[in-house]
Amino acid sequence: MGYLDHLSNLCTVNTRKSKNKVMQTVEIKVKMDCDGCERRVKHAVSSMKGVKSVDVNRKQSRVMVSGYVKPNKVLERVKSTGKRAEFWPYVPYNLVYYPYVPQAYDKKAPSGFVKNVAQALPSPNAPVERLTALFSDENPNACTIM
Repeated sequence: MGYLDHLSNLCTVNTRKSKNKVMQTVEIKVKMDCDGCERRVKHAVSSMKGVKSVDVNRKQSRVMVSGYVKPNKVLERVKSTGKRAEFWPYVPYNLVYYPYVPQAYDKKAPSGFVKNVAQALPSPNAPVERLTALFSDENPNACTIM
């Protein structure tokens, strides 16, 4: 083997696809009643490979897991503790256009949160929207109307 053969062996491209996991934060809603429940869920999730940090908030029934993990694997691990779990269904209410529509408002949600549902934006042809657009500063004919 010559020097060029040695270099070609060093520079070979690995054709095997690697499954690199992305650093992400997974939020899960889990009902926890006591310190034992909280400890059991935290221990189950923190023992997973790739987990960097686990934050448990019993008051909000929320578990936040950061690391190189897959969300479905984290959810299954939490469910294996015997607790009913689901992905965090809430968003801050100030990010929602209509936070108090019946589909979004949830009495069980922590304060400041509403359900993450698809919100219908008002039609631009709605009478209220047309009147507010009529007297808007962006309307070039607004001063002729007044």
